Amino acid sequence: MKHLVFSGDVYEMDWLRQDFPYGQITGPDELDFQVKTERKGNEVYTCIEVTNPGKKPYFTNNESIAVSFPLPDSYEDSRTCLERRCHVHIFCGKEISWICALRMGGETPHLGMVLTEGSLAYYSIQRNILRQSNDRGCFLLHPEGMELLPGETKRIRWIIFPHGGKADFMKKLGTYQPHMVHVEARRYVIFTGEKNYIRVTPVFPAKHVTVNGEAAKREGGAFVYSCTAQEPKEQIFEICADGVRTECRVLVQERPEVLARRRCRFLAEHQQYQKGGHLEGAYLAYDNEEERLVYTPENDFNGGRERIGMGVLMARCLQQEQNPKLEKSLEKYESYVLRELVDKETGKVYNDLGRDDSYHRLYNAPWAALFFTELYRLKQKKEYLTYACRILTCFYQEGGAEFYPIELPILLLDEELGRARMETKRGKMRELFVRHADWLCGRGLDYPPSEVNYEQSIVAPAAEILLSVYLLTGEERYLLEGKRQVKVLELFNGMQPDYHLYESAVRHWDGYWFGKRRYYGDTFPHYWSALTGEVFALYAKATGDTAYLKRAENSRRGVLPLIFPDGRASCAYIYPQYVNNRLAAFYDPYANDQDWGLYFYLRGGEVSKKNQEG
Repeated sequence: MKHLVFSGDVYEMDWLRQDFPYGQITGPDELDFQVKTERKGNEVYTCIEVTNPGKKPYFTNNESIAVSFPLPDSYEDSRTCLERRCHVHIFCGKEISWICALRMGGETPHLGMVLTEGSLAYYSIQRNILRQSNDRGCFLLHPEGMELLPGETKRIRWIIFPHGGKADFMKKLGTYQPHMVHVEARRYVIFTGEKNYIRVTPVFPAKHVTVNGEAAKREGGAFVYSCTAQEPKEQIFEICADGVRTECRVLVQERPEVLARRRCRFLAEHQQYQKGGHLEGAYLAYDNEEERLVYTPENDFNGGRERIGMGVLMARCLQQEQNPKLEKSLEKYESYVLRELVDKETGKVYNDLGRDDSYHRLYNAPWAALFFTELYRLKQKKEYLTYACRILTCFYQEGGAEFYPIELPILLLDEELGRARMETKRGKMRELFVRHADWLCGRGLDYPPSEVNYEQSIVAPAAEILLSVYLLTGEERYLLEGKRQVKVLELFNGMQPDYHLYESAVRHWDGYWFGKRRYYGDTFPHYWSALTGEVFALYAKATGDTAYLKRAENSRRGVLPLIFPDGRASCAYIYPQYVNNRLAAFYDPYANDQDWGLYFYLRGGEVSKKNQEG
């Protein structure tokens, strides 16, 4: 099969990319493989036969066999993406495995795949490195290890079908797979002391369901397994419903205030430069393998840019708990920022220490403005708000109103300017924010390319700015355009029962640009994924749709695995088993920028009083 176009598709999108073959198998030379594909209308039936022709048994493992599944998850111009490219959400959950591919613009039909025979262990990626960040690559599905007797043949079957979106996809799984088992956890990242449950819903009349060997309690048509999170660790729940096997992955994480306290202590003790010179006071990236600071003039390892998130986290954490040692650390960092990165008189923000702006980057300014806004919240000194306003005024003078900035602090700055009774500055900033939202309304879904041609962190800022300005002004046109952006944004997010993937946005290049191992490949999670959670929270506030509050919470929690209970951290988790034949499925050794995710949770997450202890 070389092409797949669903009838009724006005765009006639080909769901198979042409630079990789569909159903190509790599595996041991001792085995024979045969692929049979049959199309019936809009449905495609694929059967893979694995035969042992030898005279002795042959045992495969989870890595022995790979089957290519080439879906067009790549980034060209925005129009091509919205009409003819897709976000691919994969769940390799043993006998319950599926793929939900969603056209990036949301237009139906979308593509679904469900396994009907056999078992999938995980997936890998093969990608063209020359396309850098703009191509996710070809997916390679790995069947679970098998034992084949002499002359024995085993089969792996799946069905490809069109669907109308996430809800319709989940419904159709049971139509095509008569032994489908739906699995859902209350939370996929859960804090110590919280109660969790795993809900298992077979579409067939199952009699017995076990979770990790224990019987689940029947509740109507579902089975529920309850547990209380104890110590921080990964929990893999092995599920069996009348012999049908699947799994659910949950992470027990330390409580957020404790996590933030330990992380900030680690920043002060290990990630702050204190040997004088231009770097004095800087928070820098850190190599967890070599136990050393990381600095090079290369953009993503320098002394500015995203690294300012460490200072933002420190300022927010100190608002919740006083700590003289951490306060002294933050004062040193503030001095570094004002000396090396920000001109407080003009509002100019520089790309690296020494006020180096040889690489001009608009992303940097909103982060610096947010830093000073958080300093104001901590110290109540009005000059910090003045700095923030100057920074954003300069940002707009340099073309910011036609840019998609990440984490522009519209509502936070407006609120603090109001509390400080700085109404003149507040009014001027509102004018700039409204002008920005007007430009976004005019641009609509015609996204210009940025550092990546098309990505979640282009759509998320558009939605966030529009919803924020709606909340400032009450003008419906900003809400209407914001809603349209949200519908496109949420297509990036997965719904697999795995803490790496659930409400995690598709991103697949950050490990290369920010990590030590320089891997391209799916980063589940990556901290900027939580930008979607921030938008979901705004959407709930703007519309009253409380379902988005739960989604916001899950998105924010979803990036917390990047912070470790001892205070260390990682910039990205490379999720596939292999990327271009290099073993992956690991946390990159560099701690580099991931603190934004913990900051988002402290700022807006669901933190109860009992979690403030410890």
